[in-house]
Amino acid sequence: MGEKEVVDVNDQTWEAVVERRQTPILVMFHSPTCPHCQAMMPHFLQYAGEFRDKIPFARLNVLENPYTVSRYSVISTPTFKFFCGGRPIQELVGAVYPTILKKLVEDVLQYGSSCVEKSTMINYDVAYV
Repeated sequence: MGEKEVVDVNDQTWEAVVERRQTPILVMFHSPTCPHCQAMMPHFLQYAGEFRDKIPFARLNVLENPYTVSRYSVISTPTFKFFCGGRPIQELVGAVYPTILKKLVEDVLQYGSSCVEKSTMINYDVAYV
């Protein structure tokens, strides 16, 4: 449930999927070896299915994508970050009650239009060596 609604992003696709998007997106920074990530993943996938027509969900494996992890100062997993206009606007860290994550998604949906109206596109290119 919800697996097909979640986009897997990496250091190379991050800019196109997250930073160039003007509307809100939720990203789960996770590790396959993290027990808290494994506990939260079913809820994340459930909400991805539940909100599929309203907000995109993405996930990034922190072990395979050090550039993005460092750039956004992710030091713990799971970390849930909402982005709008390419910028982080809200964050939850750790294994939170699933209802808290759901409520935050609902809040971002309710107030996300102001985020979109007040955001400006970040125009820069990233070179990978």
